[in-house]
Amino acid sequence: MDNKCSKYEGLFIFSDEKTLQEHIESCEECKHEHEKMQKVSDLLSEVKLYYKGKKQRFKKLKAICAAFFLVIFSTTSTIVYNDTDVVDSIVYGDTLSAEDLGFPVDDDGLLMVD
Repeated sequence: MDNKCSKYEGLFIFSDEKTLQEHIESCEECKHEHEKMQKVSDLLSEVKLYYKGKKQRFKKLKAICAAFFLVIFSTTSTIVYNDTDVVDSIVYGDTLSAEDLGFPVDDDGLLMVD
C-alpha cells in the first residue's frame, strides 16, 4: 500500500504560506506537486500577459477606426453643408427650371442650342 501524502491541497487552500512552505520542504510528494502548480501558474501569467497585449492592440485599433470615421464624416459633412447654392434657391412650391440651374435658355425658357 502506498503512503502518499494528501495534505498539499488542504494546506494550499486553508493554511498560511509559512505552514505550506514548511511542509513542502519536508515532503517530496508535496514538493513535486508544488512545482507542477508553479509551472501552471507561470503558464497562466504568460497567457494573461499575451491577452493583455492583444486587448491593448484591439483598443488602439478601435481608436484609429473611430478617428478615421470622424475625419471622413467631418470632411463629407462640410462639403455637403457648404454646397447649398441650389438648395437655398428652392422654396416649397417652386419648380426648378433650366435657367435656375444656370443653363442658357431662350425667351420661351427652353434650352438654347447653337
